[in-house]
Amino acid sequence: MGNSQVKRRVLTVVMDGVGASPVTFGNAVAHAHTPNMKWLRSAAGYLELAAHGKAVGLPSDSDIGNSEVGHNALGAGRVFDQGAKLVQSAIETGRLFAGQTWRDAVKQVTEGDKTLHFIGLLSDGNVHSHESHLHSMIERAKKEGVRRVRIHVLLDGRDVGEKTAETYVGRLEQLLSSLNASGGFDARVASGGGRMLITMDRYEADWSMVKRGWDCHVHGEGQVFPSLSAAISEFRKDPSLTDQYLPSFVICQSGNDKAPCGKITSGDAVILFNFRGDRAIEISRAFTEESFDKFDRGQRPDVFYAGMMQYDGDLQIPSRYLVEPPAIEGTLGEWMASRGIRQFACSETQKYGHVTYFWNGNRSGCFDRKIEEYVEIPSDNIRFELKPWMKAAEICDETVKRMLSGSFDFGRINFANGDMVGHTGDFDAAVTAVATVDLMLGRLIAASRKSDVILMVTADHGNADEMFDVKPPKDGSDPYPYLPPDSRPRPKTSHTLSPVPFFVFDPRGLVKMRSDIERPGLANVANTALGLMGLPANPAYQTGLVQ
Repeated sequence: MGNSQVKRRVLTVVMDGVGASPVTFGNAVAHAHTPNMKWLRSAAGYLELAAHGKAVGLPSDSDIGNSEVGHNALGAGRVFDQGAKLVQSAIETGRLFAGQTWRDAVKQVTEGDKTLHFIGLLSDGNVHSHESHLHSMIERAKKEGVRRVRIHVLLDGRDVGEKTAETYVGRLEQLLSSLNASGGFDARVASGGGRMLITMDRYEADWSMVKRGWDCHVHGEGQVFPSLSAAISEFRKDPSLTDQYLPSFVICQSGNDKAPCGKITSGDAVILFNFRGDRAIEISRAFTEESFDKFDRGQRPDVFYAGMMQYDGDLQIPSRYLVEPPAIEGTLGEWMASRGIRQFACSETQKYGHVTYFWNGNRSGCFDRKIEEYVEIPSDNIRFELKPWMKAAEICDETVKRMLSGSFDFGRINFANGDMVGHTGDFDAAVTAVATVDLMLGRLIAASRKSDVILMVTADHGNADEMFDVKPPKDGSDPYPYLPPDSRPRPKTSHTLSPVPFFVFDPRGLVKMRSDIERPGLANVANTALGLMGLPANPAYQTGLVQ
């Protein structure tokens, strides 16, 4: 046993993207072979937790949850206003435009007659960005005397429908046409591509994605089109291409001049309008780091660069940003470290930052390396539907080893399968992904019995529980997955509004769950862990779920 004040050891297992939906239609969780989840449902304490909307700090209950806010809530024990809500408030109140960063960016381009560039995800998914934020900034730029704007769009198809780019492209092009009509203002789309092919890599899983984005946005390298609409129309000729995997492209000056209309050059200002941090850090590093060795940047332009938010507060990436992130102090990890409680965190690369950076309140690194162990299992650089088991077994191997050796008092791990494979829209692969996670739960239950470690099993949001982007049949029939893939409804690749399961397995006996908490959510998990460990509740956290 570690710290003497800890009476029991606890492991939190996050089944990323595994929502709890009663609808079986298109539900990869319901169709997967999950004997261990079903056993836990009947033999362990069980609740369903809110993991979206206001329960995790998002503006409204129509906003889907995501891994960032989910892990913030799990680790903080409280709910904080999150990226989308913070940015929207900053725009509505004018704080964003009154801030020093925005004023400096505008000054940079107006005094030198240079170009203001915007890079980011063009959709209303509200997970990494929102198109309205971009629209507001373009309109404001014109009002403040900016003469030239170029937009570098990343197509979504992941947090929204897989082939919905035309909707967002149409709205953006209509806005630009209106703003350009009065003369003296020139705003155009300059480049773009799918979010899972260029620019938006995370956790250093595939720097070649960032290089493709850099070459496209900065140097104007890519297939040339006369307009954004023309690019999308051409790509639609290949029915296998979804928005998130569209190749990089550039927009030319005019029909006769094939030169790129918006390369990024020295003296320009660049704003990355994504507010979520994980997929914004690497491209920010490419723009801001003097000593950079991840790929050859070629002639690096000297620009004014800013993020919508600061994506890593400890590493100050980037140093200039438009909106202050939530200040999350006193997280569960920090509280435990200050009391000498040994901690263990583990996931593969795709979700490693979630059980470390996001769990710790958007803070990189350990609080106390002497009593904290963070283990990253390198993810494979392969499309997730081609290997839906991902690195679940390796994560489980490392965790079971430490459960049996007694090396931690509190642990948290993340199985990425349900989310990462769910995002591909491949129903069969998602079924395999969920079944893989369930298999790992069986191993952890067995290790729990041997080690006396209590298991808390939950998820950060839904995803694999809704794989079809259509409403279920009115008669309640569910012929899937028996129809061949080419006869199934169009895939749904985004997160869901489903609650998430919450199981507590104590090898010593059944745990009684509280039933008096109105709409329990992810933020209730932190005090639940403290209660299970025999520690006093933290009064700053939301109420624990165990009696």
